[in-house]
Parts: sequence; C-alpha cells; structure tokens
Amino acid sequence: MTVSIQPVVLCGGAGTRLWPESRGIRAKQFLALAGDTSLFSQTLDRTPAGTTFGEALVLCGAAHVEQVRDQIDGRAARLIVEPAPRGTAAAIALAVASADADALLLVMPSDHVIADLAAFHAAIAKAAALAADDRIVTFGITPDHPETGFGYIASGPPLGELGFAVERFIEKPPLADAEAMLAAGGYSWNAGIFLFRAGRMRGAMQQHCPAILAAAEQAVTDGRLEGDAFYADAAAFAAAPTDSIDYAVIEKEERVAVVPVAMGWSDLGSWQAVHALANKDAAGNAPSGDVFLADSHGNLIRANGKKVSVIGMNDVAVIVDGDDILIMPLSRSQDVRAAAKARG
Repeated sequence: MTVSIQPVVLCGGAGTRLWPESRGIRAKQFLALAGDTSLFSQTLDRTPAGTTFGEALVLCGAAHVEQVRDQIDGRAARLIVEPAPRGTAAAIALAVASADADALLLVMPSDHVIADLAAFHAAIAKAAALAADDRIVTFGITPDHPETGFGYIASGPPLGELGFAVERFIEKPPLADAEAMLAAGGYSWNAGIFLFRAGRMRGAMQQHCPAILAAAEQAVTDGRLEGDAFYADAAAFAAAPTDSIDYAVIEKEERVAVVPVAMGWSDLGSWQAVHALANKDAAGNAPSGDVFLADSHGNLIRANGKKVSVIGMNDVAVIVDGDDILIMPLSRSQDVRAAAKARG
C-alpha cells in the first residue's frame, strides 16, 4: 500500500462487562488484559504513522483525556473530545467532519485484540482499494465456532479478489442459526471495523442520518482547541440522536463491502474471553499476581495486589480490584453487568 490511511480510534465506553477492573476512568481499553500493554496502546501500535498510515485521530470523552494522553506516549495522534456519549454514529461523524473529503479513514474500536497483524494489514490493503471505488467497507471476522454473541455479515457477490458486496446483516443469532451459518460458509462476524473515504461516509450520513451529521458538523465548527485536544461544542453535539453506525448508516447503505479476514480477533467482551486468550498453566489456570492454586483447573485469577488462594475450584473467575471482589463461574461471564450496576 502506498496510500495514506488515517486511523480513527474510538475510545469511549466504560467496559462494564469486565467489572470490577474496568469502570469509570479505568475503562477496559486502558487495561493490560492481553499482554503487557493496554488494549488502547496495542490498537495504536497496529497502524504506526509512516508511509501507509497517517497520524491517529482518537475520539474519547472528557473523563478519559488524561488517560489517552498518557498512553499515546509520544505517538503521532490528535484528540477529539466528545462532550457526551451519543453512540458510534455521532463519534464517526465528528471524525468525518474533521477530515478532508478524500481522506481514507480506518475506524477501529480501541478495546479489541488482533493477533495476526500481517493478516490485518493485508485486509486493509484490500479494503483501501474498495474504498477508493467509493464503497464503505467493513471487516468480517472468519468465524471458527457458532458464536451467538456477535452480529453476522452475509457475503454477496464477489468484488474481484478484494472482498464481497454485503448481502445482509444478521442480528445476534440463536445457536441453531449460528451453527447453520458456520456450516454454510459465506458468513462473517461483524467486528465494528470500517474503512471508507470521508466524503463517501458524509454523503451516506446526509442520506440516512442527517440530524447526526448536522450536529457533529456544527459541534466541530463551534468547537475549541485546548493544547493537543479539540473539544467538540457541547450544545451543538447535544442535538445528535444516539445511534450506532451500524443502524444509522451501514445497514441502510447499498454500496457496502465486506473483507473477510482471519486475524486472531477478539473483542474481549467477557472474563471468559480474557481467560481464553491468557497464558495458562498445565491445568488451564490463568493466574495473575500473588495466587496460590491447589487441585484447581481452568480458572482465571487476577489478584491485583492481594493474596488469593483457590483450592478445589474449576472454571471460575476470581477478579480482585481494591475492595471489590468478583467470584463467578466463567460460564456466567455475561452476568457481570448486574454486579457492576449494584456496586458501581
């Protein structure tokens, strides 16, 4: 690739599915959950500024500005601060309103894991070629099991060797449907990663979600620069309806392409997913910190400064964060939000 692509990193959200470690200003994307550096740092490192990629554009809330600044750590990046959460459509509209019409924008969540960087970059090259043909491109993750927690993308006609036209999007399916799609082939998980020309997305937003685009453009016009951070205007941005980019634009737009890719992707959407990617001992345990284990198998233990002893337990998570301790079967990981809501 010789074209310059601007990474757009979406850095909002509190990540309550990984409570108690992830909450407030210590949101999931700022934690080292898969390796020695934070998920946000890993996201920035995937697209280093140079020949292929320009400086990153990072969108975050005001509460996370200092965390973002600290973890950017000298990398080439600009900050746009969202005055209030309005969903991914409004966040992307801010990026579009801040970019040249012909700029290629690569939109990435800041809290995902991608193990195969070469495969990701190869998929970006294909997506860039499709975006140059004025398609909005989404990256589809090649499924390796019948997952019910993700939306799916059905591939339509091939677009040369680059990808496929999108036939339709499927909401999170029941298990039988997920199994059938896996067996049939031609379906991908929707990872929420996109590449498009800024002017192309602006046109699509004018057609499908004009109120969101208008609010974002006014928020940029009336915004202010403070040091290295641009603060979108709060009053203007408040007029933006809350919606995801999928519902607001992608699922309504005709010229959407998908580039399927197997790149060791995970959204780390649960403690069970963290355990699946963690380094484990011979008994399948993934301990972190001062942990004693006896006659225990398949556990995720994150001690975080405490001394944790686990005896005769299988397939559980023990997550310590200050005075908060979460203990649950890993299979109940999707129920964490109840504790997060009760405990804060």
